[in-house]
Amino acid sequence: QLQLVESGGGLVHSGTSLRLSCHASGFMFPVYTLAWFRQAPGKEREGVSFIFGGSGHTHNPDSMKRRFTISRDNVKNEVYLEMNNLRPEDTAVYYCAAVSGVLSESEALSPGTYPYWGQGTQVTVSS
Repeated sequence: QLQLVESGGGLVHSGTSLRLSCHASGFMFPVYTLAWFRQAPGKEREGVSFIFGGSGHTHNPDSMKRRFTISRDNVKNEVYLEMNNLRPEDTAVYYCAAVSGVLSESEALSPGTYPYWGQGTQVTVSS
């Protein structure tokens, strides 16, 4: 059974860094596209970053390019999100998600593309 388990969230001060991890099991991890999404209270879930299986191509929305970096370890079956210079507006529940198949960049940042999700990890940034 496919499982995704996030960890690494917490309460941090503005300007600091945090690294989220997501451990995957139950599927052919190296060929899947993995992504991070976030959802703040009262807001829609939004794509933060994705990394393709195979090529390892990554992409972030323009608003997150300089501060968020996704990476993966295909031996450990883990995907990471390095977040730098955190701001209070980054406060949200962060989710990892997985999907197989060929995607466009817009598809890869759309929550509706992904059938598999973790339970989420809370990140709270205080000012």
